[in-house]
Amino acid sequence: MLPRLIDGFGRVHNNLRISVTDRCNLRCTYCMPEEVTFLPRDELLTFEEIARIVRVAVKLGIDKLRLTGGEPLLRRNLDRLTAMLSAIPEIKDISLTTNGLLLSEQAKALHLAGLRRINVSLDTLRPEVFRHLTRRDGLDRILAGLESARTIGFHPIKLNAVILRGVNDEDIVPLVRFALENGFEMRFIEYMPIGAEPWERAKVFFAHEIMERIENEIGSLIPAPDYDPRSPAMEFCLADGSGRVGIIASVSRPFCHHCNRIRLTADGKLRNCLFALEEADLKSVLRNGGSDEDIAEVFRANVAAKWEGHEINTARFIKPLRTMHAIGG
Repeated sequence: MLPRLIDGFGRVHNNLRISVTDRCNLRCTYCMPEEVTFLPRDELLTFEEIARIVRVAVKLGIDKLRLTGGEPLLRRNLDRLTAMLSAIPEIKDISLTTNGLLLSEQAKALHLAGLRRINVSLDTLRPEVFRHLTRRDGLDRILAGLESARTIGFHPIKLNAVILRGVNDEDIVPLVRFALENGFEMRFIEYMPIGAEPWERAKVFFAHEIMERIENEIGSLIPAPDYDPRSPAMEFCLADGSGRVGIIASVSRPFCHHCNRIRLTADGKLRNCLFALEEADLKSVLRNGGSDEDIAEVFRANVAAKWEGHEINTARFIKPLRTMHAIGG
């Protein structure tokens, strides 16, 4: 049996989220500022450095990867990295989170490289609300990208929507219906204190309210029989069997007690929590001649230092300095 990354609370970590860039072609209000200075390209980990980190991580029990950004499809030749990671035998699953703007152009190459699962951010089907939330246009390109991905054979395709009260909560039911009609899985995410603007708790549209909207207008939800308790999303099936819905309730129902995730930022910092206040510098280890054991020790120490939870709902909560685009989704 492989060694395992276990923290002080007995949580086993097998899921590594890898940000490949902090750049993005949208400016979502809940994620990042409108004006931002991105990292110089030479500060980003190379594909070879990422692959080396993963080869060490799998020896510690990591077997699940998610590629994120920023917008990961802005990283040139991402299919090459995907192929490199797919070739590592211990990796059981690779997925990608994208805003979908460049998906039409890259879906085929990514599928050929071994990628099968994607999550696409889609907060609304209304162009005017899309522009308000993202400060950009492009909804039609995202919908075209989704159709390309479906045609090529990606499965499952999950849609991620961050819901803000009074902004896009009216989109909950239309989004579910859109997902059901197209064979996608819908996931809703509570608005979290991780963006550039001051977080307003009053804008959080809570998980139970999302469920009520769906059950009142579409149909009853029942717990999914194959629900993974380590997943950040509570998984439900519509009782009539027509589809699935997930809800990530980071604010109202934190899932810290079964977290199995670690994050690697685009500039090579290891974070044991999305809301972590400290990071471990893996890039310096790599570029100063560190051994594989040195890399492994950074992983072990970072996981060992993981806190019990982010404490969003307490006065002790401290918002991280980095915003979401710089951490990785």
